[in-house]
Order: sequence, then structure tokens, then C-alpha cells
Amino acid sequence: MAFRRGFKTEANSLALEVRSELHLGALDRLDPFVLADHLAIPVIPLSTMAAASQGADHLLNREPDAFSAVTVFAGSKRTIVHNDSHSNGRISSNITHEASHGLLHHRPTPALDDRGCRLWDQDIEDEAQFLSGVLLVPEDAALAIARGRFTKPEAAARFGVSEQMIQYRLNITGAVSRVNRARGAGYRSR
Repeated sequence: MAFRRGFKTEANSLALEVRSELHLGALDRLDPFVLADHLAIPVIPLSTMAAASQGADHLLNREPDAFSAVTVFAGSKRTIVHNDSHSNGRISSNITHEASHGLLHHRPTPALDDRGCRLWDQDIEDEAQFLSGVLLVPEDAALAIARGRFTKPEAAARFGVSEQMIQYRLNITGAVSRVNRARGAGYRSR
């Protein structure tokens, strides 16, 4: 995952700005539905389509891991459709990921090529993943977790995310190494 120069700093600043607009501190839980509403992006659960769509029913009940969420465009308006059969932590990540595409002004792209194969731009997906992580678990929160203020399960519950998201944020911020270096240098903080 190679981000363009300055992207991480830009994403951290954007996340702090958005969290501030939502009146959230670094240790407050971000509600993805509130974020989407703040951005004027409607969110539709896939289950509302199941009765009218065999495909939706299939994705909800037979292959729930095959679909997480998607942004659907009508002109410049965005709507997020998400798989509400997922865990609450995963739903938070899914919706925040899609909202992050909007915050980063990612343009719509075709979902499939001429042969029906899925099109994928790994760079924009990585950007949305990074920003959604920062929005859900800011750097200061990752540092607090690394300092032992919360266990991983406590942090996941507090921030409404999966333990995998907590681990991702600990890894990508280098929080554990940073805290260990600071402790080795004689600094103590909580």
C-alpha cells in the first residue's frame, strides 16, 4: 500500500475536521449513520431489497461475505447500500469506508468491464480504508490503546468497530512501537 505523498497527513487532518464538525473527541465513538447523514448520503440496508431481489437475498443469506457495501450514484448524488447481515463493527467499517470515498471526492467508476469482470482501483480503495480507519479510531485513540488504557476488546466495544479494525489501526499508526520507544526513552504517559 503506497499512498501518494502527503496523503496520510491530509487524511488525518480531514478526519480531525470531520470529527470536530460532529463534536467528537479522539476517544468518542463515531456513528457511521450520523456521518453519512452529515454528508447528506442516504444509507440503505440491503435487507430492504431482499423481497424484490433474489440477488439481494442471496448476498444476505447465502454468501454474506461476498458483499459489504457500495456507493451508488445518480448524477452527483451518492447513496450507500450496505449489507446489514454483517456484525455491527463491520457495518461501521463498511459505511465509513463508503463515506470516505465521498470525503476524498473519489469519482464514480464502472463496477464491471465489458466482459463482466469486476473493476477495482486499489489506490482509491486503500485511501478510503485508511481514512475510514482514522475516522473510526483516530491516532490518539490508537496511542491510548497501545498505552494500555483499553484492551483490544474494550477498544472495539468503545469505538463500535471490530477487533480487526483496532489491530489495523495499531499496525498502521505504529502505535505500539511508538509507545515502547517512548517508554524506553523514559517517558510515561497515559
